[in-house]
Amino acid sequence: QVQLVESGGGLVQPGGSLRLSCAASGSIFSINTMGWYRQAPGKQRELVAVIIIGGSTNYADSVKGRFTISRDNAKITVNLQMNSLKPEDTAVYYCNLYGRSRRLSDAMDYWGKGTLVTVSS
Repeated sequence: QVQLVESGGGLVQPGGSLRLSCAASGSIFSINTMGWYRQAPGKQRELVAVIIIGGSTNYADSVKGRFTISRDNAKITVNLQMNSLKPEDTAVYYCNLYGRSRRLSDAMDYWGKGTLVTVSS
């Protein structure tokens, strides 16, 4: 099994900052990408940011210039620094890993349980 555990969520005022972290563990053979998704009540899950093994990153237009994703390959962790937070950033944030388990031949998506970020005054 591959397990992802998110941390760092909480309540923050508009304009504030939060740093999310995700630690991966288990039978990991290889990792193609790690990233963050979010889901607000009544909405579908959407991509926030993703990082690949070579360090290339992609961001949703709504968070460009405000959020920064980083990855520690040695520790198998991914972080999301969120600055200038807005109320519309309120959501459950999910860590994602796309890679291969030692028990399976094919790569697949793995998900954390999520961490709640609430941006409110």
